[in-house]
Amino acid sequence: MSIATWVLLGGLILIAMMLIGTLVERLPLSGAMIYLALGVLFSPYGFGILDLDPIAHAASLELVAEAALLISLFSVGLKLEVPIHDRRWIASYRLAFLSMVVTVGAIAAIGVVAMGLPPGVAIVLGGILAPTDPVLASAIQSRPGAGYDSTRFSLAAEGALNDGTAFPLVLLGLGIMQLHDLGDSGWSWWLVDVLWATGGGMLIGTLIGGGVGKLVIYLRTRHHHAIGMDEFLSLGVIAVSFGAAQSCQASGFLSVFFAGLALRRVRNFPMAGTLPMPRGHGTAEQDVIEAATHSHHASGAMTRAVLGFNEQLERIAELGMVMTVGALLPAVGSFAMMWWFVPLVFLVVRPASIVLGMAGAGVPMYKQVLMGWLGIRGIGSIYYLMFALNHGIAASFASDLVSLTLGTVTASIIGHGITVQPLMSWYERHQLK
Repeated sequence: MSIATWVLLGGLILIAMMLIGTLVERLPLSGAMIYLALGVLFSPYGFGILDLDPIAHAASLELVAEAALLISLFSVGLKLEVPIHDRRWIASYRLAFLSMVVTVGAIAAIGVVAMGLPPGVAIVLGGILAPTDPVLASAIQSRPGAGYDSTRFSLAAEGALNDGTAFPLVLLGLGIMQLHDLGDSGWSWWLVDVLWATGGGMLIGTLIGGGVGKLVIYLRTRHHHAIGMDEFLSLGVIAVSFGAAQSCQASGFLSVFFAGLALRRVRNFPMAGTLPMPRGHGTAEQDVIEAATHSHHASGAMTRAVLGFNEQLERIAELGMVMTVGALLPAVGSFAMMWWFVPLVFLVVRPASIVLGMAGAGVPMYKQVLMGWLGIRGIGSIYYLMFALNHGIAASFASDLVSLTLGTVTASIIGHGITVQPLMSWYERHQLK
């Protein structure tokens, strides 16, 4: 198709999604399910407009998935209001580290024992499918001003954290296959890929997000400079935190997430002799403009503006990536293993990892059951699949990884898309009792 036709088609899709957005909210469907159906419609299964080969186009697809993931990680960081050093983060760290390792180990064991995969390939498969997805979990994410809820918070934070904590495990699998340098006795993997990548990513993102946020608030409240252009601020912080971390061999994903967390937690510097703005003293537009430079309100105004822009980007990224998943489905070579592998991952491996990860934490069983089901797979798995393919996975195993990953992600989009709203409604009613 010509560029003009592609532009026309893209515009029609965006307008159509806006027009039916309210209708979708009333149905037991998620937006991701609609995007997936569009992808299938445009694939060789339908009109044949999008003919993507996950192996031949792995490099381009990795970049696109990476960009979508970074946008979402930054948005999640901006939405989570709990201070970084608060004890309420402990549950999320348990999920992102302990439950993650259990999930990778269980999937790897299934791959070796039941599928005959080599250990390295099986560990890579576990690393691909273990992360839960921050992009597709919008129905369960914590929202600013909505009040703290332990389950929503833990699931949202887990989805952001484990996109970074999965990386060392994927590299471990690649290293076992001699596709990544683990160092003598694995020392390089432990020191660089695990300890430094994790801790360094968190540190770099926190310093950049907090430092840039404080600079902007200072310039706005003391000198009335750096006002507006919050879109540039959002994209700039994402790019700098990711680029700085990657340049230092730290986790770019964790850096971007913690940059969002730190930017969210930048505090105002009230000037002596000033008072907070009275509510509703002017028009909404006047209030927004004045709040941006008011020493009592500048940080909140900055966060709202950056988050608003980033959420729009996140929706577009979700549309593009889930449509891509639908367009890739013809690449699934065989569904022979899907009938037992996908239910095993969702109904046994994920719940077991939650129970083991949360052992001794005092979390009620009904919450563990809910978290056990809502392990949504999506864009993170697509990114790690493309990353692995780009690092030279043998062709004989690449097709298996593609089939299992696309099958699992598709099943998650459909199964979780249908059940997440009824389950969260039940959860809200149970909380009120």
